[in-house]
Amino acid sequence: MDVRFLGHACFTLSDGDTTVLIDPFLTGNPMAAVSADEVEATTLLLTHGHADHVGDTVAIAKRTGAPVVAITELAGELGEEGLEVNDCNLGGTATFDWGWAKLVPAWHTSTTPKGTVNTPAGLLISFKDTIVYHLGDTALFSDLQLVGKRHPVDIALMCIGGHYTMDRHDAVDAADFVGAKTIIPCHYNTFPPIETDAAAFQTDVEKALDATVVVLEPGQAHTA
Repeated sequence: MDVRFLGHACFTLSDGDTTVLIDPFLTGNPMAAVSADEVEATTLLLTHGHADHVGDTVAIAKRTGAPVVAITELAGELGEEGLEVNDCNLGGTATFDWGWAKLVPAWHTSTTPKGTVNTPAGLLISFKDTIVYHLGDTALFSDLQLVGKRHPVDIALMCIGGHYTMDRHDAVDAADFVGAKTIIPCHYNTFPPIETDAAAFQTDVEKALDATVVVLEPGQAHTA
């Protein structure tokens, strides 16, 4: 399968027939590799309610008919827009023909598009038997090491930009906790407050851990 980085925290997981789209912030994203009207989705997964993650969810889901997985309060609001939603809470798992997605804790804040304060999440995803962990927006916290205990993580999609999330230094410790074989950094360089050095993060991780960091430019893909 291909893991394609579309900019900021947006990714697709695809085997050519099925496409899982995560956090589709494309319109208004200066780093977006595609526009909202050209991206495909079989299923949409959301980490939390901030605008730079919900993004174009409503328009894409209406165009493609893709169901949306989001934490309960956010899913409820999206359902009011006429979308098909799966309203898991933390620890809950949504199952599909392609695999499953489980909502796991992230240490952050979240407000829905309509202003409801709710709980952010990370996404542990089994796509065609590859385990992908999108950490969402999170600070460093010790329970990150529990997420992959039952399902060891193959690929971690990890925020490194600082300011609103953990920075690249804390992300090295997060990579240690998560234990993924491959780490793809995200949530950096989109806006000035989150500018950072992804190459330095790569060097630090690969010196400290038995892991590979794959730095993708928006539009590039990693084949697993």
